[in-house]
Amino acid sequence: MEQQFSQKGTRATSYKMAKKPSQRGVVQTHTGRQKNIMKRRKNRFRSVVMLGLVAFIMLSPQAQEALLGDFGGVEEFLQSQLAPYHQYPNEATYTLAKISDISMTGAQGNGMVTENILIPPVLNSALSGSAQFSYTNGDPGPASVTLQETLELTLVVAGQSINIPIDGMPDKPYADRITTGAGHEVWWPPVGTDAEECPVEKCVKVRVFLNTDESVQYSFQIRVKSTSYSWWNHDSRVDAKIAGKSQGISMDTSGTFADIGQRGNGVRQSDFGGNEWYFRDNVQNYAIDGADALVMSTADAIAASLPEGESSNAYGFARATFDYLHAYVSYDRLAPGTARSGPECLAAKTGDCDEQTNAFFSIMRTRGVPGWYTFGVLGDPFLSSEGWEAHAWGYILLPMKESWCDDRGIVLQSCFVEAQVDVVNNKWLLSTPTAYVDWVEEADNSGTLVYEYYHPVSSIVYTSGAEIERVRTFETVGDVEFAGGSYKVKKYAESLG
Repeated sequence: MEQQFSQKGTRATSYKMAKKPSQRGVVQTHTGRQKNIMKRRKNRFRSVVMLGLVAFIMLSPQAQEALLGDFGGVEEFLQSQLAPYHQYPNEATYTLAKISDISMTGAQGNGMVTENILIPPVLNSALSGSAQFSYTNGDPGPASVTLQETLELTLVVAGQSINIPIDGMPDKPYADRITTGAGHEVWWPPVGTDAEECPVEKCVKVRVFLNTDESVQYSFQIRVKSTSYSWWNHDSRVDAKIAGKSQGISMDTSGTFADIGQRGNGVRQSDFGGNEWYFRDNVQNYAIDGADALVMSTADAIAASLPEGESSNAYGFARATFDYLHAYVSYDRLAPGTARSGPECLAAKTGDCDEQTNAFFSIMRTRGVPGWYTFGVLGDPFLSSEGWEAHAWGYILLPMKESWCDDRGIVLQSCFVEAQVDVVNNKWLLSTPTAYVDWVEEADNSGTLVYEYYHPVSSIVYTSGAEIERVRTFETVGDVEFAGGSYKVKKYAESLG
């Protein structure tokens, strides 16, 4: 996850709109050339399909029907058998340690470092914590599932352990701070604008003091229980053991772009559906930009690729965008320090986690589909001490079809899903225990909250001529407990026709 610096400002772009409409599937690139972005996908499995057809036609009609089941056709079935996959535990309980090593070198003197460490939220399948749907007959609807629950918080500073309330309550302001035996300070204040308060969300503040050639380590250890959840209703692609499937969304049950404003009182669309988000004045562009010419032409081509009559299907457009990014944008492990914007990611055809999310959200916002960020830490599928890294992914709001809601007596304003999408890790409307959530983005036109999240070290003070270095790492501490078995998530495009 790379830093995206921000201040509010004006929009600038180097891309130009095509002078005339392009044919179906063709976009105008930033160089002015036209390229058919849908052609590659059609040819990708041609050789495999031809080989599979030879075997398939040898089967009886009954065997063919049973074999295909819920797949969209022979090609999709073959892809499902050959596609790479990740395997995830259904439930996991583990301790994640977020470690900071601070060292001071150079001139003789002393230094001080203050860091804000977010207290993790209780994360539910319905973000409000209530049932996803409310019914006209007074029924409460399906219960919200707890996806992430903190069991214990411990801060270890220079070897001294301090127990932290799992919700950070009651507040411990700076005046009531804990001072360790080595003189370091710990407190968990309310959220506010004062330097000694939490700038984003409830947090633990750590202040360590160093002398020249001295090092200090502090480790924030979170014992967490995490559960898988799917907001996707797809018989052959979502394992039955994963919670949420029966209330999930699909192409057939999705509403249109016009329905979005009629869901959740339009709050998400107002907060996270606008064209532009998070202006970075050091690079003079927005991280998310749905008004950029390349973004708009790409979105138009994706919409045109949907089945006839479905170009405004919110689910279909979002899923086709997800599959498009898999097909044409590679993962960049050497991404620049300041993240590429959505348009820059599309132009470069490469990007890391937040850059591809910028691209996904940029395309979503051309149609007013709300998308907002989730920040946290990503582990390996079975949560070993290796492989943890900072990560960014997102949420989108998708409306259920009005007739689907009416048939079930569901209040229209509550008839939608708010679901996680992780483009680079092929997690479509899926939450897994391997993704630890620090913070779900809140609406903030100034960009201040996101900036503060990316800058957890709130102050560094040291003697002139000295240098202070902070190295951040993550690891699993102790045993990991699994429950509910495991499941595979395969990577191949969804047949939307």
